[in-house]
Amino acid sequence: MAQNIYDDPAFFEGYSQFPRSREGLAAANEWPALRAMLPDLNGKRVLDLGCGFGAFARFAAAEGAQSVLGIDLSEKMLETARERTENAAVTYQRGDLDKLDLGGRTFDVVFSSLAFHYVADFAALARTIRAALTDGGALVFSVEHPLFAVRTEPEFSTDAGDKRVFLVDDYLGEGKRVTSWVVDGVEKYHRTIATYINALLDAGFSLSAIDEWGPGPELLVQNPDYIDHRIRPMFLLMGARATSR
Repeated sequence: MAQNIYDDPAFFEGYSQFPRSREGLAAANEWPALRAMLPDLNGKRVLDLGCGFGAFARFAAAEGAQSVLGIDLSEKMLETARERTENAAVTYQRGDLDKLDLGGRTFDVVFSSLAFHYVADFAALARTIRAALTDGGALVFSVEHPLFAVRTEPEFSTDAGDKRVFLVDDYLGEGKRVTSWVVDGVEKYHRTIATYINALLDAGFSLSAIDEWGPGPELLVQNPDYIDHRIRPMFLLMGARATSR
């Protein structure tokens, strides 16, 4: 089973204080770019993997989705999601993405926000998702950008010319990385962009969009500290379509 860090009381308390935890999609700076990758959700059967507090599930239902199933490993996250959700089109279920079993159900759209970097075998998950998607169905997801995932401590230094530079630790060395984020001992899995793309292609997807998201000039004016995300992007956004079998 994957590490269930979100049910750790200290982690859950810290994570719940983030703006995106309190305010949902409106506080996720990458959301407009991710939303642009989505198809029309009206009448669609939608699956949200790693649904967290259910912000996207509620959005999909408000957009007219026929049904939305949110899956997450954390009981605490699911409890909050259910408390915040009133639309009967949305249901939630506990599940481990490392051992995902969808029980033969099919979907038109699969979405995931910042969850797949907790999965040990992305290739296996991609195959499971493809098997559950209708031909032409859409997969849209975000993960920690691989460059962000292999940051060192400290993350930044200066070169001989006193220019600020970002430090990378073994980019091609894929696998588990144990980091300190909210609490110590958080397990995530680093893989290259090529590995993500090849796993999708091998599973029966065609790539429809990719965005190494970073803040634009307007957001930098509002938040000058976001300049770090221009030096090294924090998020990788990807859209794919299920090819005909």
